[in-house]
Amino acid sequence: MSGITLIGTGNMARTIGTLAVAGGNTVEVMGRDQSKADALAKALGGGATTGRWGTAPAGDIVITALLYDGVVPVVAEYGEALAGKVIVDISNPFNATFDGLAHSGETSIAQEVAKVAPASASVVKGFNTIFREVLEKGRPNVFIAGDNAQAKTDVAAFIESLGLRPLDVGGLKMARWLEGMGLVTVGLAGNGIGHWDFALGVDEFTG
Repeated sequence: MSGITLIGTGNMARTIGTLAVAGGNTVEVMGRDQSKADALAKALGGGATTGRWGTAPAGDIVITALLYDGVVPVVAEYGEALAGKVIVDISNPFNATFDGLAHSGETSIAQEVAKVAPASASVVKGFNTIFREVLEKGRPNVFIAGDNAQAKTDVAAFIESLGLRPLDVGGLKMARWLEGMGLVTVGLAGNGIGHWDFALGVDEFTG
């Protein structure tokens, strides 16, 4: 099992934290508002703890459960406290009309995180193509991207501990396309499927 630190106290932190505790992982919660972090850790149970904002996380895997525009600044703020950690960016940088990405060019939030993270840290994109409600009650595929093979192996093992299926899509440059997949899920929810109770996945055919 894995040691996980959640940076953030919102709905996705609560959902991933709940699954992590149920999967036998150790969980630490960090938030700017210490009272919220304490409350979330207590709600998660399973021995979940809290850490002080900005200090070195206890978990080897650090999940930034934050809105997209806060991820890079927070990673920069933590700085060397994240040395040697695997940083998992789960954000979706949607524009205001949810028909495009908020950033431009050949980049992603995860790639921008890698620019400000310590050199010894590894960045993995994951979980961003899954609606929270589906993560709470379903068993969706979890697409991940990253440049460090060991980091992806560690994140994949964590995902499997949640009872979910990890699917590696390649290097960190693929994070941009995972963000695009997140956008596609929103488009499907509002159009072709018409509801939020679904997730993108892979079916394999043989013979």
